[in-house]
Amino acid sequence: MGTETQPSEQPWADIAPDAARRLVTAAVEAFAERGYHATTTRDIAGRAGMSPAALYIHYKTKEELLYKISSVGHRLSLRILQEAAASDGSPAERLATAVRSFVSWHAERHTTARVVQYELGALGEEHYAEIVGLRREVDTVMRSIIQDGVDAGDFDVPDVPGTTLAALSLCIDVARWFNPEGRRGPEDVGELYADLVLRMVGGAGKP
Repeated sequence: MGTETQPSEQPWADIAPDAARRLVTAAVEAFAERGYHATTTRDIAGRAGMSPAALYIHYKTKEELLYKISSVGHRLSLRILQEAAASDGSPAERLATAVRSFVSWHAERHTTARVVQYELGALGEEHYAEIVGLRREVDTVMRSIIQDGVDAGDFDVPDVPGTTLAALSLCIDVARWFNPEGRRGPEDVGELYADLVLRMVGGAGKP
């Protein structure tokens, strides 16, 4: 499946204690490899070098582990886009920054991102609702950048919500196919996708 590259920001750095962090890392690997439903708590504990009973000291259920992974991943994704939206520059420059950063993170952390983006349906009702709310915030931030470009006359976008959905879907799908042994690294893919999305919006003000 390929090994994740090591970006400067570790998504689980704030999880403590170390045992809880090891369990999250092991769960990401297991869920990405086998899928959530085919993974057992014994699988996760074994990958973390712990006994099955030790897992329950930190996480009550397998679903709680998935929620932790999904929550951290979605909040990081949202922050990446918020920082791009708040940066200086034209709408085209901010859109390029947003896409470049968003795509690079999904490529660097492709294993994590696959779990974050594609195992959503396994969450419990309350956790699912919370994560869907974060996804709406992600959509809102990207949409605001595109709308700024339309309002400024830089972008030709008849359907802003639909274009936003298409751009985000394109970016997120990188996690599904990215191969760290391929000829393009995360930054290369980020640059490529930034150009593709700017072409999508017909950006007269391309950077």
